[in-house]
Amino acid sequence: MEQNFFRLTPQQALQELHAASGGLTSAEAAQRLAKVGPNQLAEGQKKSALAVFAGQFKDLLVVILIAAALISMFSGNLESTLVIFAVLILNAVLGTVQYFKAEKSLESLKAMSAPTAKVLRDGQRQEIPSSQVVPGDIIELEAGDLIVADGRLLNSWSLKVNESSLTGESEAVEKISSAISGEKVALGDQKNMVFSGSLVTYGRAVMVVTATGMETQLGRIASLMNQTQQRKTPLQKNLDDFSGKLAFLILVICAGVFLLSVYRSGMTILDSLMFAVALAVAAIPEALSSIVTIVLAMGTQKMARQNAIIKELKAVESLGSVQVICSDKTGTLTQNRMTVQNIWADGILTRGTDLELANDAQRALLKIALLDSDATLGHTAGAAAVGDPTEVALVQLGAWFGVEEQAYRAQHPRLSELAFDSDRKLMSTLHDTDEGPTLYTKGAMDVLLARSTRLLTSQGPVPLTPELRAQIEQVNRQQSESGLRVLAFALRPLPSARLLTLEEETDYTFVGLISMIDPPRPESVQAVADAKRAGIRTVMITGDHKTTATAIAKQIGIFGEGDQALDGVELEGMSDAALDEVLPKTAVYARVSPEHKIRIVSAWQRRGCVVAMTGDGVNDAPALKKADVGVAMGITGTEVSKDAAAMILADDNFATIVKAVLNGRSVYANIRSAVQFLLSGNMAAILAVIYASLAGLSVPFQPVHLLFINLLTDSLPAIALGMEPARPGLMDQKPRDPNASMMDRPMITRVFGQGLMIGVASMIAFYIGLAEGGAALASTMAFATLTLARLFHGFNCRGPESIVRLGLGSNPYSLMAFGIGILLLALVLFVPALEGLFLVAPLSSANLMWVLGLAFAPTLCIQISRLIRGK
Repeated sequence: MEQNFFRLTPQQALQELHAASGGLTSAEAAQRLAKVGPNQLAEGQKKSALAVFAGQFKDLLVVILIAAALISMFSGNLESTLVIFAVLILNAVLGTVQYFKAEKSLESLKAMSAPTAKVLRDGQRQEIPSSQVVPGDIIELEAGDLIVADGRLLNSWSLKVNESSLTGESEAVEKISSAISGEKVALGDQKNMVFSGSLVTYGRAVMVVTATGMETQLGRIASLMNQTQQRKTPLQKNLDDFSGKLAFLILVICAGVFLLSVYRSGMTILDSLMFAVALAVAAIPEALSSIVTIVLAMGTQKMARQNAIIKELKAVESLGSVQVICSDKTGTLTQNRMTVQNIWADGILTRGTDLELANDAQRALLKIALLDSDATLGHTAGAAAVGDPTEVALVQLGAWFGVEEQAYRAQHPRLSELAFDSDRKLMSTLHDTDEGPTLYTKGAMDVLLARSTRLLTSQGPVPLTPELRAQIEQVNRQQSESGLRVLAFALRPLPSARLLTLEEETDYTFVGLISMIDPPRPESVQAVADAKRAGIRTVMITGDHKTTATAIAKQIGIFGEGDQALDGVELEGMSDAALDEVLPKTAVYARVSPEHKIRIVSAWQRRGCVVAMTGDGVNDAPALKKADVGVAMGITGTEVSKDAAAMILADDNFATIVKAVLNGRSVYANIRSAVQFLLSGNMAAILAVIYASLAGLSVPFQPVHLLFINLLTDSLPAIALGMEPARPGLMDQKPRDPNASMMDRPMITRVFGQGLMIGVASMIAFYIGLAEGGAALASTMAFATLTLARLFHGFNCRGPESIVRLGLGSNPYSLMAFGIGILLLALVLFVPALEGLFLVAPLSSANLMWVLGLAFAPTLCIQISRLIRGK
């Protein structure tokens, strides 16, 4: 049967194989699919909208806001309670919408690359979605097909498979089918197995599915990914730490103010409770959680416009503090396609683009490259090249010189062929040429050189002397040591056309060498340089050979003076302590497994570094999830890698990562500015309330005043601060310490000092109002001064420089926020219907002038000091 089988067409072979292996009927496949479920990989349980919505309330700052609402409710202030809960719900809705928006973007990326399979069921060839494939299905594979399940080859025709998504190696692997005997499929080694997620680059085959979904090799890696725990971002840690300390401080201060009010000032318990409630509302930055979410959301939208899809809001900020990028090589730093670099013929080593068709030897070299290959370029719009990446590179070489491979092959038809196999390391084809039947062969240099007796030169063939052999070997060695893959080419005229045998592959005329490489992306060199300038270390992690990986790393700028490379075997023999010792000096890790990648990421994290991991393969997924920021490729990336990552590059452009880092740094700086703005304004209210309590004065601000300020007039300037353009020089700074608190000493000094100035101005207004019209006017003037002063203060928080240097119009959103804030304040002060709701008294022109002057005074002092300091 086996002898006849090799004479069948692929379609006839499918029928034979289906009968021999007991293939499924459609009904049997449906039953099996119903039992095992769709062929999906570790997508995890999809969260419901309710679960996502409920998850928005887990943040400690939100808990503080809920506590504030309860305090307001128990104090009888229903308006305050409703306003706080309204803000909480708005914040939760925003977070939920952003979550599902990111999920929708991810689903659209998946849909673009959803694979199908050609199966034989009920004696008919059908094309079905990969999710409907089940064990036992017979699948036909052709060049360009994505393998959708693990399987054993029943037969193959010169099959080569790119397994880079699993192994990280860009070079295709040859596969050999099992023997078929009756109904029993003989089992062999991994050479007759193909795996889900791999790509057929050459030949064709028929396989029987042995595993789908989580039972595949790809699925096992996905399981490893699911066992990996994600880490909190620096911002999460900072806000959690800040929220905890703030909650404790608020409780202590409120209790102290309540006791002082009752026992020292002689106030009633209700009045004292109102002081405590006012202080709590003043101290709690109600808008902080919402503002942080909004600023992060705006950051994601900006990055989406730059082809970076953010799945998690907080990943934006983490990017800004990245200190190490552990990057996959294939498809991430490189183009994932082989490209001819150099050629050697007629004793001349030159770049492929400098090949001279007038030189007989170089022209013959190009001729063999085109005819002794099966790859084709996409000659129509949108069509992709098909074939082994190495042969695609050879055909592309012809395209550089205007030679179209299909037309050229039609001029020199193929008469017979000997397919490539890994044992003899050669491929030969016989062609009808102007010189008669000619055998063209390409393959390993050492094998082909040993079978050659002559060397083709521009003057014709000459004897292949030991000196010439040594010269060829030297060129091959130099090219290989540079990380290039070298192929040798030779020809042999035959007296007549005939079926080729292995005995024909001898007595060659050696023609030349072609070296090629999977080239770096053009933007990778600049991106790595920008990352280095920003104090970010880039480390290459790949499944390729150490020599190749090191050569690429040197070209890109990752591997420099004093750096070293390790392979998986060396890494396996190292303890964690030994790895920690060599970690700073190791720029390249080659021949590594998924477990090794996680170990490398973990080692950097042990040093306290924020780590980003980039990649596109299934073998990258566990490390993508383990890293602080996982970055997957949106076009070439596998579904598992996209699911594991926090960010997806829609354009697969490594330089987009550097843009994301800049955006992340800018987002963090803007969040820090917004926090400074909110807290310094709140500090002014806190100091004013504490002073009034100690001085035995009436409450300077009603809770509804503080809620109006915190939730309305403060929110808009804070959001405007989140829109501040990236400051010059952000990428010239070192990454910030992820363990450093956002509330460091300089920040605390600014918050307290600026809050004190605004608080003093507010209390001066309070005293003026108290002298002119009593407690109601005093409270109104203090409220108006505090509100207006905080609106002016928004310009101070745009940056550490003076507004003259920053430019008043460089952030138009801050001007818009200021204008809207003024309008809202005017409505509260001058619309009669709102006077009762906000408990304000009418203001005279003199009162308004005092409010305006006192509110502007703190900003004037701050700006003058910055101008002096700048000079």
